[in-house]
Amino acid sequence: MEIYINSFINAFKNNVQWTWNSIVLEVPWYTNYFWGLIIISLLVWVLEVTFPWRKEQSTFRKDFWLDGFYMFFNFFVFAIVIGGFYELLGVFFGDLGISTKSLTIIDISALPKWIQLVVFFIILDFVQWFTHVLLHKYPFLWTFHKIHHSVKEMGFAAHLRYHWMENIFYKPLKTIGVMILGGFEPEQAYIVHFLAIAIGHFNHANIKITWGPLKYILNNPVMHLYHHSYILPKGSYGVNFGISLSLWDYIFKTNYIPEDSGTIEIGFPGDEKIPKSFLGQLTYGFGKTKKDV
Repeated sequence: MEIYINSFINAFKNNVQWTWNSIVLEVPWYTNYFWGLIIISLLVWVLEVTFPWRKEQSTFRKDFWLDGFYMFFNFFVFAIVIGGFYELLGVFFGDLGISTKSLTIIDISALPKWIQLVVFFIILDFVQWFTHVLLHKYPFLWTFHKIHHSVKEMGFAAHLRYHWMENIFYKPLKTIGVMILGGFEPEQAYIVHFLAIAIGHFNHANIKITWGPLKYILNNPVMHLYHHSYILPKGSYGVNFGISLSLWDYIFKTNYIPEDSGTIEIGFPGDEKIPKSFLGQLTYGFGKTKKDV
């Protein structure tokens, strides 16, 4: 039991220390996700303000500050809190003889660095696409995913507005994805992580970008806006599930872009029941609210 307790405490301390070191610039710049997130956010926000797609939308759109808070909560605060539990599970599975290489199907460790990165990016993006589909398809999972879809005006920070329970669903599947690749992240995995942040910010931004012919590979703001559409095609539980890549939606026929004016209503039927405060959204999905009764 002592080893489990110590593993939990050490992981928590290490995550706190790493975050603090990032804030005070004591980690390598290429792994400094704290300031990297800020820089990417500011750059995309400047593009939103300079080249707005929906020109009537305010610079500080509805829930701008709430979504800004979500970015740091989900990316850092929650990661610190939950990190100890994941370390605990790692020790537990290790005691059962389950290692990071137990599920290895493709060992990419011997491949050239750039191929490692491409394969890592593609596999993890597919895992996230698949998880995203599940979040829409099953009512229990959709209950929590509603928080992300409660956004009523799109902007870059909406990218990281999501219920903390989504991390509980995403993390194990992403870990399995890493295990399938040989149980490790490529040395330059930070490139993939920063790229995913940038693409995710662009997808939610008030900017009209389709990437030209690359739209069949890369997700984009026009495509993702329809993912948030209030009105979905009849009989559909969702469209355009792509995270970084649109490729999966075109392959599995979940793509849908009927027009590109950017003027559609976003949200979902019943979104008025979602609490407006961060604390209300934090506990949403656990029991019924007064409005649900």
